[in-house]
Amino acid sequence: MILLPPALLQIIVDAAEAAYPEECCGLLVGHGEGRGDLTVTGVEPSPNMAGGKRFEVSAQLRFDVMRALEGGPMRIVGHYHSHPDHAAAPSPRDLEMAWEPDLVWLITSVMDGRAAQTTAHIPLSDGSGFGELKLISNGETS
Repeated sequence: MILLPPALLQIIVDAAEAAYPEECCGLLVGHGEGRGDLTVTGVEPSPNMAGGKRFEVSAQLRFDVMRALEGGPMRIVGHYHSHPDHAAAPSPRDLEMAWEPDLVWLITSVMDGRAAQTTAHIPLSDGSGFGELKLISNGETS
């Protein structure tokens, strides 16, 4: 389960709509036990280093966030990106990029410039795909 405060979800939705028809991306900061229940306490928007209908979080941003979190209770728990005019489900390209099995993949579908759905996923331990996680924002489940 992923607990994502509504204000943080709105930041992601706004970024996804603003980036359309390109993909947006960023990091999720929070706490929790590995692949279990996670609480997102912050989002760190990233410039999309890949451009187009792909995404790549800035390595410098990731380094800076890791350094800022070092020694504290928070950590990078995942990342988010948008799927312009596609479902909020991991793509084959997403699976190719899933090198870190403990990181959550939050995906926002944007249809015709408007956010349609946001879902949460985690890579399966055998690398064959993703499992969907329950996403809770303000008591609402996605």
